[in-house]
Amino acid sequence: MTTEVGVLALQGDVREHRRILTELDVRAPAVRTAGDLEGLDGLILPGGESTTIARLADVLGVLDPLRAAVAGGLPVYGSCAGMILLADHLVGAPDGQPTIGGLHVTVRRNAFGRQVDSFETDLDIPVVGPPPMRAVFIRAPWVEQVGADVEVLATVPQGPAAGTIVAVQQGVLLATSFHPELTGDVRMHRHFLDLVRAA
Repeated sequence: MTTEVGVLALQGDVREHRRILTELDVRAPAVRTAGDLEGLDGLILPGGESTTIARLADVLGVLDPLRAAVAGGLPVYGSCAGMILLADHLVGAPDGQPTIGGLHVTVRRNAFGRQVDSFETDLDIPVVGPPPMRAVFIRAPWVEQVGADVEVLATVPQGPAAGTIVAVQQGVLLATSFHPELTGDVRMHRHFLDLVRAA
């Protein structure tokens, strides 16, 4: 049976994630409505603009169904803005910015600075194996606090932000501050698919 992993398609790096999933022989439907969530094995929340994605999800009536899907155990991977959407608590976000929640972390929005502060670095991520993964950070968040059930997968190795948490996993929920969909390295997506198939 074909694995089916939807990509929330309201704004952001939708095409890039769908391309990688298709490359990995996974069906990757665009998710825009509550009905689109039915029958999915997993879901990706793409990078983009978290306030825009959250607002559109709310207006289109898909925010509460997304919350219900996460609470019901659907495997979900959020990259950059997707990490913000999955977080239970936000710092530095506009007042009242809603999240889907479910991931027991506190995330600081735009933690690394503005667009001009975007950068790349190599990360050691044991769950995906060697070599280090080239990580692209664009107006990226970071994780300030993690719950007892959250595993830290990667931290920034050097520079002013050394030690900052940028990848986490809690059961079938996975989140990264960076954008693996932009580098052509499919290992993070493969790791997520392993979670999906195990679930």
